[in-house]
Amino acid sequence: MSQSEQPSSVKGKPTIFHEGYIYTVERTTKTKSIFRCKNRDCKARCYTNLSMDALLLLPTSHCHAPQPDSVPAIQLKNEIKAHADITDGSTSTIIHSALRTYPLSDAVQHPKNEPLMLMIQRQRTTETVDADGRLPDKLRKTYRDEGFILHEDKKLIIFTKKTNLSILKQNKHWFADGTFKVCPDDYYQLFTLHTMMTNAITPLVYGLLIGKSAEDYNLFIEKVLEQDKFQPKSIMTDFETGTIKSVKDMLPNILHRGCLFHFSQAAWQQVQSKGLTTKYNEDEVFRLNVKQLTALTFVPLDQIIIGFDLICDQFDDDADDLLEYFEKTCIDEPKRRGTGRKKPQFDHKLWNIHGRVVATVPRPNNSVEGSHNAIANRAAISHPTIVKLGEKIRRSQSKFEVDMTKILQGHDIKTKKACYRKLDERITRLASAFDLTQLDQFKKIWQLTLLFGLFSFLFFPQLVHYYVMYYSQNKQILTHQFLSFNKKEELIKKEDAMNG
Repeated sequence: MSQSEQPSSVKGKPTIFHEGYIYTVERTTKTKSIFRCKNRDCKARCYTNLSMDALLLLPTSHCHAPQPDSVPAIQLKNEIKAHADITDGSTSTIIHSALRTYPLSDAVQHPKNEPLMLMIQRQRTTETVDADGRLPDKLRKTYRDEGFILHEDKKLIIFTKKTNLSILKQNKHWFADGTFKVCPDDYYQLFTLHTMMTNAITPLVYGLLIGKSAEDYNLFIEKVLEQDKFQPKSIMTDFETGTIKSVKDMLPNILHRGCLFHFSQAAWQQVQSKGLTTKYNEDEVFRLNVKQLTALTFVPLDQIIIGFDLICDQFDDDADDLLEYFEKTCIDEPKRRGTGRKKPQFDHKLWNIHGRVVATVPRPNNSVEGSHNAIANRAAISHPTIVKLGEKIRRSQSKFEVDMTKILQGHDIKTKKACYRKLDERITRLASAFDLTQLDQFKKIWQLTLLFGLFSFLFFPQLVHYYVMYYSQNKQILTHQFLSFNKKEELIKKEDAMNG
């Protein structure tokens, strides 16, 4: 704009500054915008084009002197309002940030802190749900003005848009999980549905559920499936009973896998609940054996029970309760009468990820957890109002719209660090070549240990120290034993060849 600053705002009205004078918009015609002097006793006017970025005529004469020192104060207020509207920072943080570049020569015009703090609070006063509990109109659309509410009633609210559902249909591997801390008091959890686009797991559907029963999940999945003919190949969830039953009922023809991260969490919780935490911290052999139990997730399905029996032989009697838990929930408990084994609470196919490792499909829902944590951090408080949470979801959607556009244009938005990529590749090679039936007992346990050692680096950095320390202290012994087994195996093969 010629010799004037770009339009700003005073009390919601477009404002321009020119040669120390302040003008607010008076009216707009078909060809121009007309501004008048902010001083109501002055009849001065100026005229701009409709986009308000160029003066059409020079301003008429004023009846008073200009006030250039008042311009920075107005700009300061506008900047503070803008930050209050789009950020979650505290009032003092916003004010201090805006004051960093405030000209000292105009400090006398600087507003007091109290009015500025009240202004921020007023700016952040949000709309509420109406008498029928419906969300305000602002939350019903994305920042780019697309419809964002798929379903809304007292039992369920679903945030998504048509483009999200289209992407969900195109991508065959789904990931789902719930979070509770950020959920409003009237609902039980925020349940989200994600998919994998290139190397990024992207949130596409957000649901507010009133519970965690199979019926609650059924309603959520039903409303999503009604929108199109989805044909996913797999879905990964936690080990909630309601989630497992719902996936079985609503998506019976797809592969359902449990999240490796949640499986490992459950194992650690059992170590704690059985009073074995001290033993885990102090006994290196016990600690290694527990890791091997979790490493069973990497072995082929038909070799799980063999591997479990081998690992059990390495435990002392004080771990019987822990092993019994694994037998009942994950392995197969032997029947008290007759032969055979009882079905575990969680089928092997649910928690075993050997196939996903070989197919290089993501194993844990870490990215989903990260998305939930990001929303929680932006919410800043536990159990925010539904309007505040809805606003955070809109902001998340806006960010992921940019990510999705970049992905569709061939960009890589998330590059895995080289060290983690190499560890991933090693785990894939080990899992692909794993052959429990052709190895002696030591080598079987060695492979399980190596698998979980790599797994520890990827998902449990706090365990790496123990693993490295154990290996370094026993490296010479382990290597000697390993080579001895190899040599013995070669001699046996030679004897068999000679006798044959």
